[in-house]
Amino acid sequence: MELRHLRCFAVLAEELHFTRAAERLHIEQSPLSRTIKELEDELGALLFDRDRRGTRLTQAGAVYLQDVLRLFSTLELARENVKAVSSGYQGILRIAVPCGCIDPRLSGFLARCREEDPEVEIRLTEATLAEQVRGLRSGSFNVGFAHTTDVGDGIVAEPIWIDPLVVAVSARHPLLVHKQVPLEELVRYPLVMADPRLFGRSNCELDRLLHTATGKPGAVEHVASMDMMLTLVAAGYGVGFANAARIRVCHRPDVVTRPLAAQNVTHTTYLLRPDSGADTPCAIPLDRFMARLHAQID
Repeated sequence: MELRHLRCFAVLAEELHFTRAAERLHIEQSPLSRTIKELEDELGALLFDRDRRGTRLTQAGAVYLQDVLRLFSTLELARENVKAVSSGYQGILRIAVPCGCIDPRLSGFLARCREEDPEVEIRLTEATLAEQVRGLRSGSFNVGFAHTTDVGDGIVAEPIWIDPLVVAVSARHPLLVHKQVPLEELVRYPLVMADPRLFGRSNCELDRLLHTATGKPGAVEHVASMDMMLTLVAAGYGVGFANAARIRVCHRPDVVTRPLAAQNVTHTTYLLRPDSGADTPCAIPLDRFMARLHAQID
């Protein structure tokens, strides 16, 4: 078995079409078929089902694909580490952050990391929750930031920032007559909320309160970033919700915030990291990273 077998397998698993996969690999279809057959013979298992309806991964192929992708991820990390060291760094710290929802406190924390560990290259990647979890498990990321604890096995979610959740409305919205917005008034308007497919169920307490106030879910527009939420809110498309610390730095004159007339409705940011049994090499030991983060919080 050689790397070329695995590359051919990975591309075919993505395309599920021999002609397209061969074009991507810059080879003829016949050598591709022969390479896949060699790999299946080596493994003693069929990786693809091929019939008139097309090409599909078998159950064995789907399982094997996850391991192959993890292997290629490890190889890419090794290449990046070599480049970092040859550039004068000791290693790389890879941090995943939510797409479109980066906390402003992260800048100060990263500045402290650069000051105290100048020999470590820090790389930020915007990623959905699913991408973060996959990356933490495969070793592509060392740590991540998310707004939910629903991350499955093998990942630890530790709360680091807890902020009030506030209502965001357009500058001339009728709800501005309230210094604190009652839920029964708020639910009369369409809502603009973070897409749970990207960020997970990050506002479970808010969801419960809204259902309690209405008895049924109202009209909801799901968005992929705070910028999109603020744009729709300012245009009068609906009422949004935001982390008070994050929206404070947005400086949107066409959007006004109000607290909710409900107790203890908060928005929590969690640090995600592999559990103690995960083998994820890191340029900065995670215990030192966590200690620095807690020092900033304190």
